[in-house]
Amino acid sequence: MNRFGIFAVMAATVCAVVVPFFLKPFGIYLISLWAVLTIAAIGLNLTLGYAGQVSLAQGAFVGIGAYTVALLTPIGVPYFVAFVAAAFLCFAVGWGLGYPALRVQHHYLAFVTLAFTTLMFLVLRNEQWLTNGIYGIVGTARPGMLGWSTNKAIDFYFFCLGMLAAVSFAMWWMLRSPWGRAFLALRENPIRALSLGLDTRRYTLMAFAIGSSLGGLSGALYAPLVQFIEPNSFALGLSFNLLLMVIVGGSGYFFGPFVGALIAVLLPEWMRITQGYYLIVYSVLVMVMMVFSPSGLLGLAERATKSLFAPRKTADVALRTEVTSS
Repeated sequence: MNRFGIFAVMAATVCAVVVPFFLKPFGIYLISLWAVLTIAAIGLNLTLGYAGQVSLAQGAFVGIGAYTVALLTPIGVPYFVAFVAAAFLCFAVGWGLGYPALRVQHHYLAFVTLAFTTLMFLVLRNEQWLTNGIYGIVGTARPGMLGWSTNKAIDFYFFCLGMLAAVSFAMWWMLRSPWGRAFLALRENPIRALSLGLDTRRYTLMAFAIGSSLGGLSGALYAPLVQFIEPNSFALGLSFNLLLMVIVGGSGYFFGPFVGALIAVLLPEWMRITQGYYLIVYSVLVMVMMVFSPSGLLGLAERATKSLFAPRKTADVALRTEVTSS
């Protein structure tokens, strides 16, 4: 990361800590939603951006995590136990969902995960004995620890921000480990990776499982944030929205989910001044951006940075060559 990137990350961190103190409750809710959905988008970015596996099931895993916490906490299970249980359950289900990825790729895999999302929606809606069906679940308790209560909106935001920081650090470490290099090799050329001795089967399953578990962690934060969950919240639209976050921010870029989630959460709210046309304007802006920058906003920023600094580097090389020859 260059100096500009380090400065941008530091500035964004300061803003994330300071800005909530100047916002009203709805503003705090929006940035809390950004932190929660960013975790799910980070998981999808691992599956899609690094491992190259197309998934339309991330919204379903957010739902599994949300319902796990919402069902366990009322019967006396501590929140953090339910939080971990949501992650492990989604890890196990994601591992099973990864098996079709061993046989099908690209749009065929997208249809498999699409079918899974539809199946989960039907289960959440129709199995009323378990999920309360269309009536949903109200009032998921927020966590507390060491005497610190997160019942206030700003306290729960900082709890979500802390979880986002922990997930981000864990992902940063993993992507720089042999696992991260294996995921990249799997995305670039799975046949060559297999010929080099990489266990592509195991790493494909791990990409799905880890990405799904992050979706579960996101759902475990989503339930106490919104205080009401119902099946429509986790329909196919959420999976498409998470996919949009990854693509708009920049698939395969570490900070792509952060930027994409910020755009997907805040831009529709800012566009409400156009009243009934805000979704049309939002969709047009996304399509225009995809035409001019298929690699997302961070890909566009990377190209702009290279175009700004490339002439300077060329001039420096020419100057050093001239001095050396003289």
